[in-house]
Amino acid sequence: MTNLRINTERLWGSLMELARIGATPKGGVKRLTLTDEDRRARDLFVRWAREAGLAVEVDAVGNIFARRAGTDAAAAPVAMGSHLDSQPSGGKFDGAYGVMAGLEVLRTLEDAGVRTRAPLEVVSWTNEEGSRFTPVMMGSGVFANVFPLSHVRAQKDIDGVTVGDALQGIGYAGAAAPHGLGAYLEAHIEQGPVLEAEGRTIGVVQGALGQRWYDVTVTGQDAHAGPTPMELRRDALLGASRIIQEVNRIARAFPDNARGTVGFLQVKPNSRNVIPGEVRTTVDFRNARAATLDAMCAELERGVRAIEAECRVRVELRENTYFQPCEFDPAMVAGVRAAAAALGLSHRDIVSGAGHDAVYVARVAPTAMIFIPCEGGISHNEIESATPADLAAGCNVLLHAALGKAGVADSRRAA
Repeated sequence: MTNLRINTERLWGSLMELARIGATPKGGVKRLTLTDEDRRARDLFVRWAREAGLAVEVDAVGNIFARRAGTDAAAAPVAMGSHLDSQPSGGKFDGAYGVMAGLEVLRTLEDAGVRTRAPLEVVSWTNEEGSRFTPVMMGSGVFANVFPLSHVRAQKDIDGVTVGDALQGIGYAGAAAPHGLGAYLEAHIEQGPVLEAEGRTIGVVQGALGQRWYDVTVTGQDAHAGPTPMELRRDALLGASRIIQEVNRIARAFPDNARGTVGFLQVKPNSRNVIPGEVRTTVDFRNARAATLDAMCAELERGVRAIEAECRVRVELRENTYFQPCEFDPAMVAGVRAAAAALGLSHRDIVSGAGHDAVYVARVAPTAMIFIPCEGGISHNEIESATPADLAAGCNVLLHAALGKAGVADSRRAA
């Protein structure tokens, strides 16, 4: 099978046709989960899957599974996939590439008459983005038994619509029974600048960073900016600024791909001549190792106590999210690396700084991911961009990694 390649034009054409659903003026997409735009994207994927001879099932949280049978009916399927929903002003490759790449792999195998020992599946997971409903990575989380189905179906959007009602409304409240996977592969744009900066085509993803998120409230005393001496102030914004500096210091000081971000700031009363009395902000810490991530958080706690004394304020840290660091299956990762090398593609090991459905699926099946470059490392943005050549390269790696795991049983065409 060393000469087998996907159809680059067909993959690009599928992505571009899909991108017309929910298209935005700047070239991106708006396909919030379980909306009519999401339904139309799902319908298109299902139609293409059936045209390719795949058997389609939908489970109770709306995950779509399109299967190509293998010669061993008892073997667990090797799945490929991602998601079709987007951010409110998202790009046309985030998530959609992984689903279309999986579909293109199966189209290619059908064209070539290649039969695999294990079945192959393409999966479109429900609500990876979490823009309309929370939690994020909802469909894969239910599949991996992270979230109870009943809890997820009861979640509401800002208008009070439940997940269960939204699934019924678009016709994707399925009844397929849960099933196991023999392995899972997810192709995705990097969503970062590393591959482009280094001129590499393939990122061999080792795993995903663990995440700990905090809501932070800094309380001081609002007072008139003129009459209040500097030494007697209880400036909440000054305290918050010290916390921002501390988050940056900690992330730069710790190893294991440490990341630290403050992305939200709300100042009260937010008046030109009033000393701020309250600031609400956030902290996002990420790291590849659980012990290092815990140490970063402990360092923040110590720093906050010193800031309280220095700035004469009170700081409340409330943790609201914790994702454990995820290490992908070494054999699956090695299979991706071997496929990239065999295809003569430049590659490097890389760690995902973002969450993906693969993080939850890794809890129940051997899993790996394949990254390709995206222009400027920009994602979750309408101007998100990737080249046809890079998209095809990642899809070819996906093809050969999947074949390596599923096994080739028969082919009508000589390799």
